[in-house]
Amino acid sequence: MALDYRKAAQGVLDNIGGASNVASAAHCATRLRLVIKDNSKVNKEAVENVEGVKGCFEASGQLQVIFGTGTVNKVFDEFISISGVEAGTKETAKEAAAQKQNPFMRAIKTLGDVFVPIIPAIVASGLLNGILGGLANAFPNLAGSDYYNMINLFAGAALSMLPILIAVSAAKKFGGNPYLAAVIGFIMIHPNLINAWSVATMKAADIPVWKVFGLTIQQTGYQGHVIPVIIAILFMSTLEKWLHKHVPEIIDLFVTPLVTVLVTGVLTMTIIGPIFKVVEDWILLAAQTLIGLPFGIGGLLIGFFYAFTVVAGFHHMYNMIEAQMVSQDPPANIWMPVATAANVGQGAAAMAVAFKTKSEKTKSLALPASLSAFLGITEPAIFGVNIRYRTPFIAGCFGGAIGGMIASLFGIKATAYGITGLFGFLITTDFWLQYAIVMIASFAVAFIISFILYKDPETVAKAAPEAAKAADPLEKDVQQAVESPVKETIVYAPAEGEAIPSSEVEDPTFASEALGKGMAIRPSSGKIFAPFDGTVDMVFDTKHAVAVSSDSGVEVLIHVGIDTVNMKGEGFTAHVNSGDSVKKGDLLLEFDMDKIRAAGYKTTIPVIVTNSDDYNDVKALKTGPVKPGDEVLKVC
Repeated sequence: MALDYRKAAQGVLDNIGGASNVASAAHCATRLRLVIKDNSKVNKEAVENVEGVKGCFEASGQLQVIFGTGTVNKVFDEFISISGVEAGTKETAKEAAAQKQNPFMRAIKTLGDVFVPIIPAIVASGLLNGILGGLANAFPNLAGSDYYNMINLFAGAALSMLPILIAVSAAKKFGGNPYLAAVIGFIMIHPNLINAWSVATMKAADIPVWKVFGLTIQQTGYQGHVIPVIIAILFMSTLEKWLHKHVPEIIDLFVTPLVTVLVTGVLTMTIIGPIFKVVEDWILLAAQTLIGLPFGIGGLLIGFFYAFTVVAGFHHMYNMIEAQMVSQDPPANIWMPVATAANVGQGAAAMAVAFKTKSEKTKSLALPASLSAFLGITEPAIFGVNIRYRTPFIAGCFGGAIGGMIASLFGIKATAYGITGLFGFLITTDFWLQYAIVMIASFAVAFIISFILYKDPETVAKAAPEAAKAADPLEKDVQQAVESPVKETIVYAPAEGEAIPSSEVEDPTFASEALGKGMAIRPSSGKIFAPFDGTVDMVFDTKHAVAVSSDSGVEVLIHVGIDTVNMKGEGFTAHVNSGDSVKKGDLLLEFDMDKIRAAGYKTTIPVIVTNSDDYNDVKALKTGPVKPGDEVLKVC
């Protein structure tokens, strides 16, 4: 029976405190995104039980209700009609959510927005450092070679220029000119200044100073510092925007950059830098002291509560702490191994659920989510499985605590941040055995506790009626009579690139397969082709996603990129319209991968069978390199 969209919308509205409790409403390709005024009025369990709802969770200050492609837009229209709430875009909902958050959470979000975009650069440096260290240990003669020295130069580039990377990223966040920000970042590490890493070996009397404005300022650089850079660029961006508003246009091009750089530079070197350098030193010392508490107590505490900070959404502040740690000479990220322990613990707890449950639906959700956690992406395991059943979440926390304590006792150090889990071996090459022990201990403790404590509610709820059916021969005969064989359908790769499991997608909804089973492609070209003969059900207004159905009834969503709805169609071209008939291999969409990356989004393409529940199995057929026309999914 077709879903009653109005009834579904009313069901959601009734269980979130009514229209008066909604600050903002929007939707993306799969989810209602609601900003709630008073979260205490929301009954999430009741929302999840509304017909048509495939999941419900809170993230980034929004209540996100999953309906799926082709359904969410219709439910949203009814929601707006019933509630009278003004419709907004996904971006306006995110802005409203950010404003709703307290100042602390807004500050944490800002840190995440600054540090997350530069993670690839830090990861590259960290991996190169780790690989070089491992090779040098295995082949001692390599360390003096020209090959080693050249790659070592590459490995140190991002960390030695970290203030410039942070400055550019911060300018994009605060609305300033990134090129002016790069200048400020370079000023702070100018070669005419004494390198910050060299100051510790010098006597205070030997450090040159400036005597300006009645102040005595040491001529030292800010290598290895992050907070002074962020504060400097916040001031720069504010000043630049003020100048653009007040300086006459005829001289704005000359006056604004000149005044911005001069004033920001002077204040940075005389006030902002010296003050916030001390603040940053305190934060770093506090983090190091906590982890270094006797008997591994600090690691135990961090490992236990780490997942709670992920749920609360302020784990992004750790990026700042880890950036400070890796910018030391040599890099010494002691936070990352503890984070790995916490992530592996949550993954192991979800895996225990997958092994114990009798529900195929729960198993298909829990197993890929656990594997994702072992690779460092924990949201599917935490939000999709562990929090829902409670005891697995606590079990994961205990696993993280034990692993974190061991990591602290061993004093494991990483050479980068942004990587945890199995890939962490590449940046902990000097501690690979200890790192392995941490992961094994976290896994074992969390898995055992979760397996013992988890009670499968779906199995218990279905046990009685299933037993009654099995005992009733007539019921069994009727069931067999209405069942009919389902024709097998092959879904062919809609794009060229690397096929990956859904669990590796950088979005909890797709990774947890809440919208349906499938796979994903990391594209190498910007074209989307029809995955079979069928019909185009919908081309989204923003052209970032297309829904198609096969002649046999399989419904597939092809979603280009993660959160690319925010691009509002920029960089996307549609070659078909809703209702068009297509043949396998017909061109559906084109997209500009460079524009997606420049906007700060992932290009990963989830390929989801949205009516998976109508079939016995949806099986991924291939991982690794694929080209359009390769078989990637079997639906039967």
